[in-house]
Amino acid sequence: MFGLTGWSREDIADPYPVYRRCREAASVHKGQSGAFYVFSYDEVSQVLSSRSFGREVPVPAEGRALRAIVENWLVFMDPPRHTELRSQLAKEFSPAVVAGLRPRITQIAHELLARLNGQREADLVEGFAAPLPILVISELLGLPAEHHAWLRATAMALQEGSSSRRSSAGQARAEAAAQEFAAYFRELVRLRRGEDRGDLLTILVRARDNGVPLSVDAIVGTCVHLLTAGHETTTNSLTKAVLALRAHPGVLDDLRESPELTRAAVEELLRYDPPVQAVTRWSRQDLRLGGHEVPTGSRVVALLGSANRDPARFPHPDVLDVHRRADRHLGFGLGIHYCLGAALARAEIEIGLRALLDGVPALGHGDHQVDYADDMVFHGPSRLVLDLSGTKGKHP
Repeated sequence: MFGLTGWSREDIADPYPVYRRCREAASVHKGQSGAFYVFSYDEVSQVLSSRSFGREVPVPAEGRALRAIVENWLVFMDPPRHTELRSQLAKEFSPAVVAGLRPRITQIAHELLARLNGQREADLVEGFAAPLPILVISELLGLPAEHHAWLRATAMALQEGSSSRRSSAGQARAEAAAQEFAAYFRELVRLRRGEDRGDLLTILVRARDNGVPLSVDAIVGTCVHLLTAGHETTTNSLTKAVLALRAHPGVLDDLRESPELTRAAVEELLRYDPPVQAVTRWSRQDLRLGGHEVPTGSRVVALLGSANRDPARFPHPDVLDVHRRADRHLGFGLGIHYCLGAALARAEIEIGLRALLDGVPALGHGDHQVDYADDMVFHGPSRLVLDLSGTKGKHP
């Protein structure tokens, strides 16, 4: 029986052998809880794109503040609410807008990198991969840079209530974080009224004041969602990219010698080890999927990480090949819930990875210590300590 909890530390760090065994046995497995787990590329694509599967479900009653926030996350909405809110946000995350942000993202990346210079060892998560997207999304929302440490800590606590690592203690921390976020963003909404700022929070407040059907709760939930989704996925992508390149020194050398490969490498790295491993949908009707009869209202979990390693779609899927055309990977999802911030995430990963390749000579050498978060949804290291002394050593 497959599930997203109770994994060993080794399997969390490298879930792909588990996925392969499951996928080779059957494209869809029914778990002990009654949920259906989908492993193949074609069936995962079907679940993500078909109107037979929806995202909006009743949120558990526990935690009133958490429920109020999560109910207003774009990723948990179905049309028409999803369509209305996404239309308000889409322009701010368009490729054209992101292109204009690239110089500032580059500046932030270099400033963070400068702080690592001279250190013998550094935690890449804490020192670079986490603050980069937090600072970028904070500027987009108009949040003070000095709040970024608190914003990340609170976002991480909030995710304990919506990931595969749920526990009663984690749920309590998530509820407390939701209360803090609600108070924080409600005050910012109040302060934005009547102001003429150009940040995204002001745009949402002005849209509401001009008659767009956005409640204060919806604005608060949207800001929290953008903050959490907008930083954790990029953080995971950057740190897992570094680990993948350390395990493939030839690829790392290719990227150093040919910077023009970086953009394609980002797509391949997102295919090879995506930052979100699983997304949940709910069947809207009785249907058949991968040889199983799926009743209406069933929970269906699409394993993005498994789909991205399906040999039926990607030949030699366990090979990291930056020359591969990986443009149809599912690292950002598919369908109406395709990641709103995909263009921004791509820019952050590309710029961040390029800064590391150019600015950290020892990136591929020396020892490292890595701890993975106990989470098979938001998947990535909670800590990645690199030896920056420049000495060559083993890769544990």
